[in-house]
Amino acid sequence: METARRASLVASESVRVTNPAGTSPLVLTCDHASNFVPPEYGALGLSKTELSEHIAWDPGALAVAHGISSRLDTALIETRISRLVLDCNRPLDAPDLMSEVSETTPVPGNKGLSAAERKARIARCWTPFHDAIDAVLEDRDDAGLASWLVSVHSFTPVYKGVHRPWHIGIIHDEDARLAAPLIAALEALPGITVGVNEPYSPADRVYFTLEKHARPHGLPCAMIEIRNDEIRNEAGQIKWVTALAGIFARLTPESRIPQIRYSNTAG
Repeated sequence: METARRASLVASESVRVTNPAGTSPLVLTCDHASNFVPPEYGALGLSKTELSEHIAWDPGALAVAHGISSRLDTALIETRISRLVLDCNRPLDAPDLMSEVSETTPVPGNKGLSAAERKARIARCWTPFHDAIDAVLEDRDDAGLASWLVSVHSFTPVYKGVHRPWHIGIIHDEDARLAAPLIAALEALPGITVGVNEPYSPADRVYFTLEKHARPHGLPCAMIEIRNDEIRNEAGQIKWVTALAGIFARLTPESRIPQIRYSNTAG
């Protein structure tokens, strides 16, 4: 990828890259970082209250991701447009890429989209985000830096009437090289209930970003889900930044997490 293109991906309307050349092997994504809906979409027919809720974004997730990035000198790629416009953590053929109903809330502005409207949203949101992740990983590879890819999310305490007891969940597939030591360290924290593939698992189609960018290249990866009432205020965000940054700081090469380069196993 040409240098000019790489530079253009650092900040745009729909994606922002922070510290792409961070010295830590950890590379963070925040796929649902923002509840911003561009004015031309007319708030998708939703109220300000509805757009402040979990259906529009992952409250608190970006603050935690930024805190970890700052403490550990990690790269961070974040979305800047609400997932209600387009969910970047979904494949292009996913039925909920542009949901007409999110959880139990109808989204009028997504009803009956034409093929041209869908194509325009993909070009505006999905393509820049995934291009930015590829650019960061390719640049790091060119610089001789290994990468572990971790996506940071939050989840609602009650989903369709069902209470969720976990304070934090770690999502992974058959590759648990990064997830296993992360889970073990979290389970050692007092008073913390850890979900393993809870409240979601890859079978729920929530693992797309990692499946697209980490798995084909053999990169260690995991998905973090923090219950959003834990990180709605600054104190909670600092608590989880401190805990997670401390854990990741101890996951050195001696932890037997392989220091894999992005291009080494791409097929």
